[in-house]
Amino acid sequence: MKVDNFRLKLGAREYVPIIIGGMGVNISTTELALAAEKLGGIGHISDAETGYVCDRIFNTSFVSTKRKRYAAFTDSRDKSEVKFDLGEVAEAQKRYIEHTVSQKTGNGLIFLNCMEKLTMNGANETLKVRLRSAMDAGIDGITLAAGLNLRTLDLIQDHPRFRDVKIGIVISSVRALSIFMKRAVRLERLPDYIVVEGPLAGGHLGFGPDDWKKFDLHTIFTEVLAFIKEEGLQIPVIPAGGIFTGTDAAQYMAEGAGAVQVATRFTITAEAGLPANVKQEYLNAREEDIVVNMASTTGYPMRMLRQSPTLRYAIKPNCEGLGYLLENGGKCTYIDAYHKALEERRPGEPLEVEEKTCLCTGMAKYDCWTCGHTTYRLKETTNRMADGTWQLPPAEDIFLDYQHSQDHSIRLPKHPEGR
Repeated sequence: MKVDNFRLKLGAREYVPIIIGGMGVNISTTELALAAEKLGGIGHISDAETGYVCDRIFNTSFVSTKRKRYAAFTDSRDKSEVKFDLGEVAEAQKRYIEHTVSQKTGNGLIFLNCMEKLTMNGANETLKVRLRSAMDAGIDGITLAAGLNLRTLDLIQDHPRFRDVKIGIVISSVRALSIFMKRAVRLERLPDYIVVEGPLAGGHLGFGPDDWKKFDLHTIFTEVLAFIKEEGLQIPVIPAGGIFTGTDAAQYMAEGAGAVQVATRFTITAEAGLPANVKQEYLNAREEDIVVNMASTTGYPMRMLRQSPTLRYAIKPNCEGLGYLLENGGKCTYIDAYHKALEERRPGEPLEVEEKTCLCTGMAKYDCWTCGHTTYRLKETTNRMADGTWQLPPAEDIFLDYQHSQDHSIRLPKHPEGR
């Protein structure tokens, strides 16, 4: 049994049932998403910090322009006036997405991972612009993530592509799904797919800080399948989080999954956005290096490597240039922690900020090494070079291994040193 025996049905079309998750900031790059699309699957990009991403790719100046606009607030604890220009948000979103979808060469799709928790000191208005701009730019699908998204559909219900673009929701419980579905039913716009994210996923988790260990993906997946069946619906259910081999994926497909969403194994690919030295950190990680903490200012637990430089940050908040996680009213728990540390620091002592980190800066600089639980197994998937470093495989090799492997085997990429 292998994944290639199955297909994902979305509307009238079928796809290879492998979806690469949307890892931000720009870990799931244009190139990584296109690798999946070329092979008939689905690749995500993320709209986390899109202005910053555009600056890196296109040499635009979204971040510096915003920083100059609000320079007077740099030393202030009050960030309530630090807002995003909605026109600039739309421009960045459209440019990045058009850049990606214009390069499609296969029969697959490009989706956008859109986090509700990216509140940007104007949650509803910025989310509305992000969603509508993505649809204007020709995105094939939008995956609503990091939040209950209770009113998200309302923000786009009058858009011409409301019933054309594929819309999915990421949930970690039947309860969260049922809440979303009540609003979707009222709007007569059911999701096209449902991603069930388990507690072994990377980055932010949809569980409490102390209870994520009590749950497992398979149980939640079967509960969601049962819920969908009881409601008389035919919506693909897509498990995510901890699916490491093609056999893992095929087992879920045999139990009724529409597809699988995978990400961890793609973090070390040549196409992924992490710097090469950080990919080596992932490959060298041990299981005990992978931790779940509450350092994120979103209030969600977050899985990352304990060596992440962001966990040692004591930097001034960069809300003037970034500020993507500012809550409405300009609030952020890192701002509070930073200023508390300033007030309590004794003369001559180094500044130490406890409990929270500046996630906007950490993610932008690739200093926040978010990862899935199975990251410690990445060394099983590639070759060690003579100098002790690990080969960074092409995304195509990993995609095809998921698609065709059996018996939990993992096919290694061709060794560049000819061994």
